[in-house]
Amino acid sequence: MKIYSLQDFIKYLDANGELVRIKTEVDARLEVTEISVRALQQGMPALLFENVKGARFPLAMNVLASDKRIELALGKHPDRLGEELIAFMEDALPPNPKVFFKHPGTTRRIISAIPRMTFRPTSQEVVCQANLDELPVITSWPDDGGPFITLPQVFTYDPHDGKRNLGMYRMQVFDGQTTGMHWQIQKGGGFHFYQSKKMGREFKIAVALGTDPALLLATVAALPEGIDEVMFSGFLRGRRTRMVKGRSVPIKVPADAEFILEGTVHPTELRMEGPFGDHFGHYSHASKFPVFHISKVTHRKNAIYPATVVGRPPMEDKYLGNATQQVLGPLIRLIHPEIRDLWAYYEAGFHNLLVVSVEERYQKEAMKTAISIMGEGQLSLTKCVVTVSEDVNPRDFNAVLKAIRENFNPTYDFIVIPKVPLDTLDFTSYKMNQGSKMIMDATKSGAKDKKKIPTKAEIGQLAKRIDNRVLDFELLGETLLVVTVKDSGRAVVSKLIKSKELAGPKIIAAVSPDVDIDNQEQTIWGIFTRFDAERDIMFTEQKLVGISPLFKGRMGIDATWKKGYPAPLVMTDEIINKVDRSWDSYWR
Repeated sequence: MKIYSLQDFIKYLDANGELVRIKTEVDARLEVTEISVRALQQGMPALLFENVKGARFPLAMNVLASDKRIELALGKHPDRLGEELIAFMEDALPPNPKVFFKHPGTTRRIISAIPRMTFRPTSQEVVCQANLDELPVITSWPDDGGPFITLPQVFTYDPHDGKRNLGMYRMQVFDGQTTGMHWQIQKGGGFHFYQSKKMGREFKIAVALGTDPALLLATVAALPEGIDEVMFSGFLRGRRTRMVKGRSVPIKVPADAEFILEGTVHPTELRMEGPFGDHFGHYSHASKFPVFHISKVTHRKNAIYPATVVGRPPMEDKYLGNATQQVLGPLIRLIHPEIRDLWAYYEAGFHNLLVVSVEERYQKEAMKTAISIMGEGQLSLTKCVVTVSEDVNPRDFNAVLKAIRENFNPTYDFIVIPKVPLDTLDFTSYKMNQGSKMIMDATKSGAKDKKKIPTKAEIGQLAKRIDNRVLDFELLGETLLVVTVKDSGRAVVSKLIKSKELAGPKIIAAVSPDVDIDNQEQTIWGIFTRFDAERDIMFTEQKLVGISPLFKGRMGIDATWKKGYPAPLVMTDEIINKVDRSWDSYWR
């Protein structure tokens, strides 16, 4: 089946048993979140809410929230698509006409990258004035600043050279005609707005809501700066993207979108936006961001409004993020031929943990590679980079821990980089857009650490005996001892890493009681979203030699929740009980 639109894909899902239509009236405030999160965690199909309280349009959720639905959208596994793309690119450099015959499938996809204009757009079947109150815009979490458009595909153009950018930035709905525009650092739309602001111009933009999966995946993909997302969507789809000129702005917009919002962002107008429960599993603080004034709305007849919920993993962004890095990850080899694979962990919010497998051709090349990656586009927002050897699977957290246990020596293999740009959503430094980063080199060092490791029970009980503030413990891969503490995380970790009795684990991390340390997914989340490398990392011994820091012994991480951090995301008992009572009725 040819899929050009969200509605095409929903029909395809329906035909393949991957869609549930919910006719019971639901509330877009919180209730939809609780239903959608439970459905995702239970491996249920995509959801189409046909009766949303107070809204004119149905609401689609969890559309791409499974590996199967990602494959249905792309026509093949994203890993396979990525390997086909890198094979083509490697054969095409230097340019060689024979490559087109050697890779006919990829060649067809590349030809399909060129968008085409149409004069029969379904996205403009209805033209009207802005009234966002008619849309089933969701309020995801109890302390969100209001309802947010969570799947906006924002089209901007560079005011100097006219280059297009397509990105996804949450939009808080202030009223029927205005929203926030959460342009984070290192984002193309934000760069375009910056240029327009310097010129003192009103910035005309358009926002698509509800496109086919290929254009959605291209929107969230961390493409290198200058690579056109619309063209990339044509490659993913294997068919050209249909575009049309906007009705009130000089911007080309998707011809098959469900909705198009057209309008302007004023160069000097800012408004408080947030809080918002984001994909780090906490609320991001309210702050001032630009304001989008909507002048015109166009939409399909019988349009469907799309939304997603982000929060404590796993959520739908797990599948979106994993798919895009599976397709794009191999391309890093064009710049860094020493890289065999790399993987950003969704459990850590992607930007907080990146593992890179490297075939070292000379000593410490992996460290050079890590430093270079921290300057590459959106990878520059990565907080923690771990390098491993080429025979280690970077997607296997236990294999990564084993490499750390055998090869990591902080004296030679650890770097902390303070006071640098950081993801806007990272709250651990207490300063927006700034913080610290770290690199751990766990590539083969020649001499493996083969010390006998005590049992998990022995290590845990000893940790409790050394410091009775330890409430619980878990040992991961004989490398990482995770202890639960109510408070005083730094003091507990410092005491444990300096204890001569506690042999075995190379890293000791303290987490708060809300982290389920029996669940590895939640443990990764609980550690990597809650520490600042400069402030919260410590070692058995650390000192300055000249101006160079020297680290020795065991690493400690205070990853407890700290005063001043935003609250973690928790649904209200009222909504949980309501969904409990109504659960069976949703599926009738």
